[in-house]
Amino acid sequence: MLVELAVADLGVIAELSLVLGPGTTALTGETGAGKTLVVTAIELLVGGRADATMVRPGAVEARVAGRFVDGRGDEVVLERVVPVQGRSRAYVDGRPAPVGTLAELGAGLVDLHGQHSHQALLAPAAQRRALDDFGEVGLDRLTAARSRLADIESSLRTLGGEADERAQAADLLRYELGELERARLGDPDEEAALEAEEERLAGAARHREAAADAYAWLTDEGRAIDAVGAALAAVAGRSPFAELEGRLRSTAAELADAAGDLRRLGETLDEDPERLEAVRARRQLLRQLRRRHRVDSIAELVAVARRSVERLAQLDAHERRAAELERARHEAHVAVCAEARRVADARRAAAPVLASAVEARLRPLALPGAVVEIAVSGDDPADDVVFLFTANPGEPALPLAKVASGGELSRTMLALRLALGGAGAQTMVFDEVDAGIGGTAALAVGRALSALGARSQVLVVTHLPQVAAFADAQVALLKAEQAGRSVATARVLDGDDRVVEVSRMLSGHPDSSAAQGHAAELLAVAADHRRARAGAGVGAAGRSG
Repeated sequence: MLVELAVADLGVIAELSLVLGPGTTALTGETGAGKTLVVTAIELLVGGRADATMVRPGAVEARVAGRFVDGRGDEVVLERVVPVQGRSRAYVDGRPAPVGTLAELGAGLVDLHGQHSHQALLAPAAQRRALDDFGEVGLDRLTAARSRLADIESSLRTLGGEADERAQAADLLRYELGELERARLGDPDEEAALEAEEERLAGAARHREAAADAYAWLTDEGRAIDAVGAALAAVAGRSPFAELEGRLRSTAAELADAAGDLRRLGETLDEDPERLEAVRARRQLLRQLRRRHRVDSIAELVAVARRSVERLAQLDAHERRAAELERARHEAHVAVCAEARRVADARRAAAPVLASAVEARLRPLALPGAVVEIAVSGDDPADDVVFLFTANPGEPALPLAKVASGGELSRTMLALRLALGGAGAQTMVFDEVDAGIGGTAALAVGRALSALGARSQVLVVTHLPQVAAFADAQVALLKAEQAGRSVATARVLDGDDRVVEVSRMLSGHPDSSAAQGHAAELLAVAADHRRARAGAGVGAAGRSG
């Protein structure tokens, strides 16, 4: 609710301060007194377009400040400064803020209806919310389903990599791991043993010849064994050579053993081409594996195999998790579709009911032939909601903002707010709501605004005494000349002052006793209406009213 408004150097307003209360407040006064400027000031507070021409001539800037209190009692102060030169500035609770912040805050604080650009209910999103409020279309389940789907999709993205890439990596790991497992990598010294075996097999003939030659040098007559035996015989039994005799005997025995080993080994050194080929193939395989995995030993190949097993297990677990999330995503998508379909069905069902309710409330507001349609389209949940209107039967209904005049638009919004039970921003401002009407229709508009004021704070700019009389409070904008310049002031009216202002609105003669009598009578009827409304509780502001 707007509880205080301060305006300085805006148009004809040099300085103005208003303290506002709940219910309906009528802003009245002669043409040009500044009534609409009060609405302009509020529009500036909620992010409306600023223009240097708004600044009072001779001033360097216009300033508007508003203090709002929400239903929880929290207070926020919005301020807008419009300089003659440069861009406008915005403040929230005394701190600089983007103008967009005012618009965001203002969307929940004020609804403007009339000739002004800032009209929440002309926005598609606001029309959709209005339909949802009327039809009690719950969006919580759809929001939760969408959030669940978004969480699952986020989890899928955090797994990393595309499914095809992960599958290719797993296939490569399985191939390489299979290759390493088939290689049977056990002995870390296998390559050294294979090298020795290859050398032995490849030179078998030469090795046999060498063994035979060595054996001959040891055993042939007059060779090594005979020579050692002769030397042993020469010194045997002679005490000075006892130690040498022992050594010669050991040497003779060693030579005999060596000769036997040479003979036996030479006999085993046969060519084995198949085994040689197998050894060479094995060595080639191990070299290829080491090169492929960029390692230098069999021990490191074993470590590669171990890491591959671990990585493959991770990928397999990853795939299982991905499969689980894919299933969950499908289920969440189905849930979103079901909730979207439910919301769409509810919106399509509520649309003609709300349209009929608005039409019914337009008839006494001097729009008896008005047609209201609510188009609901788009894929489920059918977010494309457009209010259509025509004031004349037989004419096609078109989007409300395009076909309704200022007065028609204000009355349509008034009827919509009544149909919604007063739901919307806590402060509603109506300008031009009484354009082109009078008599019984004016009384109906007055009663309707009064009923709406039972639920929300309502500010209405009006020239009609019937509308002003039914308001809970009345503020008169007066224009006077000071130092040769027009200056607007505002005054809260009460008692006799209000009778005088209403009589001026009735007849143009505020001092006429007859006019004042009519004004007093009208105010009394309005007061009875407000008392009856208060006694009835919800009254005409409810959806059934």
